[in-house]
Amino acid sequence: MSESEEVMTLKILAFGEEISAAKKAGKPKAEWEGTLQEMLALKTKFKETFGRDCGPQKKEKAATGEGEQEASDKNKEKRAAKAAAKAEKEAKKVAQRAERERREREKAEKLTGKGHEDLFGDAPMVQSKEITDKVWTRIENLKPNLAGQTVLVVVIYVLFEDLFGDAPMVQSKEITDKVWTRIENLKPNLAGQTVLVRGHLRTVRAQGKGVFCLLRSTLFTVQGVAFESDNVPKEMIQYIAGLPLESVVDMKGVITVPDQPIESATQKMIEVTIQSFHCISKAKQALPFTMEDACRPESGLETDIGAYNEDDEVAQEDGDDGVRVGQKLRLNYRWLDLRTPANQSIFRVESMVGCLFRECLIKKGFIEVHTPKLIGGASEGGSDVFTLDYFGQQACLSQSPQLHKQMAAACSGFERVFTTGPVFRAEKSNTRRHLCEFTGLDLEMVIQEHYDEVLQVYSDLFISIFDGLNERCKDELERVREQHPFQDLQYLRPTLKLTYAEGCKLLRDVAGVEQDDFEDLSTENEKKLGDIVKEKYKTDFFFMDKYPLSVRPFYTMPDPENPKLSNSYDFFIRGQEILSGAQRIHEPDLLEERAKVWGIPLKDIESYVDSFRHGALPHGGGGIGLERVVMLFLGLPNIRKASWFPRDPKRISP
Repeated sequence: MSESEEVMTLKILAFGEEISAAKKAGKPKAEWEGTLQEMLALKTKFKETFGRDCGPQKKEKAATGEGEQEASDKNKEKRAAKAAAKAEKEAKKVAQRAERERREREKAEKLTGKGHEDLFGDAPMVQSKEITDKVWTRIENLKPNLAGQTVLVVVIYVLFEDLFGDAPMVQSKEITDKVWTRIENLKPNLAGQTVLVRGHLRTVRAQGKGVFCLLRSTLFTVQGVAFESDNVPKEMIQYIAGLPLESVVDMKGVITVPDQPIESATQKMIEVTIQSFHCISKAKQALPFTMEDACRPESGLETDIGAYNEDDEVAQEDGDDGVRVGQKLRLNYRWLDLRTPANQSIFRVESMVGCLFRECLIKKGFIEVHTPKLIGGASEGGSDVFTLDYFGQQACLSQSPQLHKQMAAACSGFERVFTTGPVFRAEKSNTRRHLCEFTGLDLEMVIQEHYDEVLQVYSDLFISIFDGLNERCKDELERVREQHPFQDLQYLRPTLKLTYAEGCKLLRDVAGVEQDDFEDLSTENEKKLGDIVKEKYKTDFFFMDKYPLSVRPFYTMPDPENPKLSNSYDFFIRGQEILSGAQRIHEPDLLEERAKVWGIPLKDIESYVDSFRHGALPHGGGGIGLERVVMLFLGLPNIRKASWFPRDPKRISP
């Protein structure tokens, strides 16, 4: 064996050992994928150089002896038994899914009377299609002299329409004196009172001559119960029990206080004794998944870094615990997925982030501005933009409100501005933390002498948001935690500040990572740095400044003492970036110089640069990704869980 052959073999073995160790440690594939590709490339080179595969050469098989034949037969039997067991398990899963679908189908068809059309069910619409020999008898003509005769009457809705049935379509025809009570307001102090509530039919269960149902409105649920009696006909019990799940219903009844709390409902200390029950909007298709399955707690922690493919996340059987619904199916039926308590809570938290953002900045003298989303050229000088034809001119969707908020704050005299709105990035980033459209929370403000003035505002802003969420969204945080367990965010007062060089040094000293002070941080290294900071400083939230100038946008102010650095900063939650910002260049000559370095045609940014030619105030700011803040505050593994209707390179609907 030549020396070069030996060296290559040792390298291949070393790569293999590194990959095996990473797999045993449970590291995500994204962390060792690069090593695998290097090993495969080296194996290919080995074969091209030496004409054979790396490793021990296969020996020719000797004639099979009687003992070897016996062992081979045993192995075949084991493999056959294993294959049979696997096939049986798969068949069982298919049978379980089929049984669930059958039950849902039967329930959906029950009211229509499918299979018993001659006995009961919804009749076809009367459209004067034909004349039959049917003869109807008016109810007032039903008298004793007709005893024993068969009659046909329109009766059930005449007798029971005030008690139950399908309500007329709500078309804003009239305003009645009905008063609906919100489910969250149903409490024991209302005992004995009659209430009318509306909600989705979460569950329904017939039991003997009675029926139990659970109604849901937003985050809240209440149990209703009815038993056959003089005031509750059996037809009403059958009607309620046969309604498809997730139908919208009105339930009227008397509030009672049960002997034991109702654990399945949020309103545990009350129950509604049903007096009437009407369907407002019937679920006319079988559900793609049940709410019970959609609400199951996460069984394992999904990695929040690395490549993401929604086709890998399909619905999975989980033993006797039912089915856990995959992300792709959830997003395909997002309107249903959003009904779960966890999702209702996630987006109430997200709404509160927006409210707290505005509240804090308005108190600090900021005003809200609205910037255009249709612009000429690329707003940050990049190529990853969505282009379009604008009446014969080339235009694109805005990557950032950056240029216009600068004009408003520094050039138009408003001094302190903020804006919220969609941001578009045509990046083919199939990851768990990137979207092609997200909501930006941006601010821009003038400074007197140092960009630390901006950093202080951001520190105050985030602490105000975190405090506000913990104070105002306690119930919502717990509902999220029920399905997506997470640890409360830890943060310091004031916010921890590191320089970029200090962060790189921590990576080298603590994690042994080869991170240069002038190279951009990878996602993996950001995560590692977040772990180091959490361990060393006991905080999940921090920021770094003085980033290399080469990795920041063209309008970033260079550092006055080191031309390789910039007056820029990033903020992090749990080791992931949630804000990027900087002091901006306010001198037009320097702006043009930096644009040329980036290769940006000056014609494309002419109006932007011109806005600084009439005297501009020194200023700085930054942009926050709303969905990423929510994702990381709640410890969610995928940004799609914090986006109402996600847009990524593979999804543009619903």
